[in-house]
Amino acid sequence: MAQRPNIIICLCDQLRAFATGCYGNSAVHTPHIDRLAGGSVRFATAVTNNPVCMAARSALISGQYSRTCNGHLGNDYVDTGGKGWSTLEPEWPEPDRGACLPETTLPEVLAAAGYESTAIGKWHIRPAPEAIGFQHSALPLNNHRHTRQQFMVDGAAPVAAEGFSVEREMEMVEAFLADRASRTAPFLLYYNIMPPHMPLGDMPEQYLTMYAPEQIPLRANVVRAGQLPVSEEWFKIYLWDYVYYHYREPHALERPAGFDIRALTALYYGAVTWADAMVGRMLRALENSGLAEDTIVVFTADHGDNLGSHHQWNKGVLLEESIRVPLLFCWPGRWPAAVNRGQVASLIDIMPTLLDACGLAQPAHVQGQSLLPILRGDRDALERNWAFIETSSSSAEKGRTEIGVRTPRYLYGMSLEADSHALANRRLCFYDLQRDPYQLDNMAASDRVLDIETQLQQRLFDWHAQTPWLKVPDCDPDRTRWFDQDGMPRQGRAYA
Repeated sequence: MAQRPNIIICLCDQLRAFATGCYGNSAVHTPHIDRLAGGSVRFATAVTNNPVCMAARSALISGQYSRTCNGHLGNDYVDTGGKGWSTLEPEWPEPDRGACLPETTLPEVLAAAGYESTAIGKWHIRPAPEAIGFQHSALPLNNHRHTRQQFMVDGAAPVAAEGFSVEREMEMVEAFLADRASRTAPFLLYYNIMPPHMPLGDMPEQYLTMYAPEQIPLRANVVRAGQLPVSEEWFKIYLWDYVYYHYREPHALERPAGFDIRALTALYYGAVTWADAMVGRMLRALENSGLAEDTIVVFTADHGDNLGSHHQWNKGVLLEESIRVPLLFCWPGRWPAAVNRGQVASLIDIMPTLLDACGLAQPAHVQGQSLLPILRGDRDALERNWAFIETSSSSAEKGRTEIGVRTPRYLYGMSLEADSHALANRRLCFYDLQRDPYQLDNMAASDRVLDIETQLQQRLFDWHAQTPWLKVPDCDPDRTRWFDQDGMPRQGRAYA
């Protein structure tokens, strides 16, 4: 191959597919994502392999399931010593690679092929970007706030950023793309947009007021037994996140009068449109650089958001609202625009697909598969037309996690004991998502379509039995020994 293509992976945080126009939502404004979709191969059914931030991001960058690349299923945490909640996620990535992500990552394979790689925006992977193949990075602290934020540039000590961090990150992206116009080496830009992840109350005014709550339609599974979901705790978390439960700032301690699920969803849609505006600026900067024709753009999210569906909040379980994400692949002039409805795609497929498109060999440890035959228009579906999902919690059973297999039509799930990972319930859930898209009719153990249930159950059981867990010292999620009660690195572990 001549000059290999540039690559942009644009990842939103907590953006469920159902909250974009190109996936059928007529209430939310996402003109730039929709325009990108119009020139892309859009996978109608794409899922995260683990609906929680660190696990999903680690899976994407490594092409492996989180049990294999991290050895656990959730986010890392530190003990906060009684401040607010009992645990907090570390504010900094670790400068050393440590035990996690032991195999070659996507940026490392690309670096060996002459790529220059930069990460901008929310990181939320344990090792620092420079430890796994990136040459440059500009990262906010992991404190889930958009104002009064600090940035670490190329591993230097953090410095305060004025205004909204999301806007500052976009300015860095614009400067990066303008600079690349005069360079010859291909690049990987890993650009992370934090919205629509909470805090939804920390946005520019235009997005706070963009959607009228009384006009917001709710998904059909939000009302349960005639009741709308309400949670004082979760409403304040959605509004303010760390500012509420760790920093305990006075303005975040009370729920605003009249704040309900429609007001929450209106803010979520505002955050989606804010993220969409950043996608528009990124695409405009790419076009202005003259590199659009030579650049693959992948747009997706790490996971979705339950947002009151089934009276569940946040993410982390085998619900469509948690696991379904947008997934767009765009390479102008190379891949004909299309909507693929035949193949289930997942985050671990991104690494092998990009390497295949660049003419680079796929490392043996990669557990995803290349979607390139579909992107080229050669096939509608691959022989392996399902995706496996693992979760850090369970919506149905205490002290357990969940595993599932998603096909174009069905979702089958089991539960595991959280500590031992032993199989706990072989028939947790079974949904026909063509007939029952809102997961209102659990067919598990009903024997209504026993042949399909048996087939999916065996497929999931075999995957669980055969997919290895990373078992080395220091791969557990508790980072208290390296970070203090505010999530800051203890002496000797921080960047210089």
